[in-house]
Amino acid sequence: MQRLNYGRHLPAFILLFLAKAPAYGSLLLNMMDQSLPFNNADSPAIYRALNELEKSDAVESFWDTSGPGAAKKCYTITNKGLEQLKQFKVHIEQRKGNLDFFLSECESLNLDERVVEK
Repeated sequence: MQRLNYGRHLPAFILLFLAKAPAYGSLLLNMMDQSLPFNNADSPAIYRALNELEKSDAVESFWDTSGPGAAKKCYTITNKGLEQLKQFKVHIEQRKGNLDFFLSECESLNLDERVVEK
């Protein structure tokens, strides 16, 4: 399955999942695959977003050596990340309002029943 367009809200979803519990990149991808109705993110996109979030101090990383096998780089959300998550929530609520309006207006147009003549 091709996953090229992961959207600009990927950092918001990463922060959302990290607000619940620390996680490493591939675990975040698995959680998104299982939880989101449409997940277009791939592993490289997750790690790019995590790197950017870490650079902006929204997340911190640590090496988890508690399990068997190789150490895993885990991420946890910071207070700055929680503030960013709140900002994403406001932005997404506003966007959702506009999208709900759009869908309602399209529905009132009965687009499925309309034919445009050339």
